[in-house]
Amino acid sequence: MWLLDQLAEQHIRAAQEKGELSNLPGEGAPLELDDDSHVPAELRSGYRLLKNAGFLPPELAMRREAVEINDLLHTLDPEDQRYQEQSKRLRMLELQLQQAGMSTEFLQSQYGMAIRERLLREE
Repeated sequence: MWLLDQLAEQHIRAAQEKGELSNLPGEGAPLELDDDSHVPAELRSGYRLLKNAGFLPPELAMRREAVEINDLLHTLDPEDQRYQEQSKRLRMLELQLQQAGMSTEFLQSQYGMAIRERLLREE
């Protein structure tokens, strides 16, 4: 256990013994934990700090931008110049996400995923 973890545990135990953690809002309610299993253990606390401060890790910011562009492309005419530009940007983001080790399946349509699942079941 890291020194910082030990110090935090000591402070928590001391506060519990003094009763400082009793009758707090949300006491007894289940915790809503973020699924950060895809984040390496050594980066989790840093990412959590950034998230709580309102910042996103670069990979998640790219993911958010990719989702926004994907949604925009569904509203544009494929012949529109903006469609072509945004389509190129989306392909670039998809490559960057794949290089970062993230899946880009979230960009595929529901119909495409259903076809892929069915083909996998038939194999």
